[in-house]
Amino acid sequence: MSDHQGQGQGPRERGGRDREREFANPRASGDASLRESRVININRVAKVVKGGRRFSFTALVVIGDGAGRVGLGYGKAKEVPLAIQKGTEEARKNLFTVPLTASTIIHPVIGEMGAGRVLIKPAAPGTGVIAGGAARAILEEAGIHDVLCKSLGSSNHINVARATIAGLQALKRPDEVARLRGLSPEEFVPKALWESYKATRRGPHVPEEVA
Repeated sequence: MSDHQGQGQGPRERGGRDREREFANPRASGDASLRESRVININRVAKVVKGGRRFSFTALVVIGDGAGRVGLGYGKAKEVPLAIQKGTEEARKNLFTVPLTASTIIHPVIGEMGAGRVLIKPAAPGTGVIAGGAARAILEEAGIHDVLCKSLGSSNHINVARATIAGLQALKRPDEVARLRGLSPEEFVPKALWESYKATRRGPHVPEEVA
């Protein structure tokens, strides 16, 4: 009888272990080129039903590689780890590339989404990320090290985050703007900005190890 009970508990035990593994690191990106996702905000929400209230959790998550790629995700589930995992998966699907020059952005921009309105401006090297809350997390994950950011609208985490993403998506590359004007980048873009942009696109130089 005991053997039969042991066999009956096996699948449940295995299922529990699988679930523990699933929740072991819900922020894992599953991609070696990306960092672990970063949780901006977790909120508990309630749905009123006939029998009372059903509680669930929402997670606002950002993921990036620290070198110009970033994405925002929003997950909802009955448990926090699963909400984070869903948010991370959505953030991976929403990845896009931010045009950078050295450690800052190309030009000032205002991102708008719903009631959120965020001003993002380039900054000199050594300034750091002058931003708070959701905007700071997104800018850092995108690999922007020197930037000025100010929220001009709603202070809600979701609105600020989506407005920041909208601003970064609205940034134009120097060569793209030059093409729209029918000019070459060298004719229209300041030389220092153009050289810095090209160096950033090539990526950092990694010296080879000498045996």
